[in-house]
Amino acid sequence: MIRINLLPHRELKRKAQQQKFAVMAGIACFLGITVVWIVHMVIAGKIDVQSSRNQYMNNQIAILDKQIEEIKQIKSQTQEMLVRKDIVETLQSSRSEVVHLLDQLVRLLPDGVYLQSVKQNGQSVNLIGKAQSNAWVSTLMRNLESSPWLESPVLVEIKAVTENNIRQNEFILNIKLTQPSDDTQSMSVDLVGGS
Repeated sequence: MIRINLLPHRELKRKAQQQKFAVMAGIACFLGITVVWIVHMVIAGKIDVQSSRNQYMNNQIAILDKQIEEIKQIKSQTQEMLVRKDIVETLQSSRSEVVHLLDQLVRLLPDGVYLQSVKQNGQSVNLIGKAQSNAWVSTLMRNLESSPWLESPVLVEIKAVTENNIRQNEFILNIKLTQPSDDTQSMSVDLVGGS
């Protein structure tokens, strides 16, 4: 007997192929979504790592900015201290100059001359005084020229004035302070100590 298959085998094959295709499409879709999710997680992790690095760098930059500000303040304070130190050193070195100036003026002032004003501005000294005659002013200038602590006497002005029916010469004189050489200074100290 002849067997005849009445089942639609082609349709069954087609259905089986469609089911196989649907399963493969589902697996491919699942794999695609899984790959996208994994890539997304990797990229998100890298973004988080980079964000934490950026935050760390920003924190370190803020710390360094504070340290730079502190360094600027310290430099400013150091500069102020150096200026103060220089002023103190200048005062320390020049405090003996006033003593020498007054000592020299007392020693070198002739009898017929008296001073009304002595003003010092740095190394320049301005003398204002009165003398009995022009000769006494000339003597004062020669005495000042011979001093190891004073130099360059310059007569700015001299004029005759009458005060209490006494004729006198009022003068303005500028001189400069100088540091004597060691030999002259030791002689000056000996003179001061010997008198």
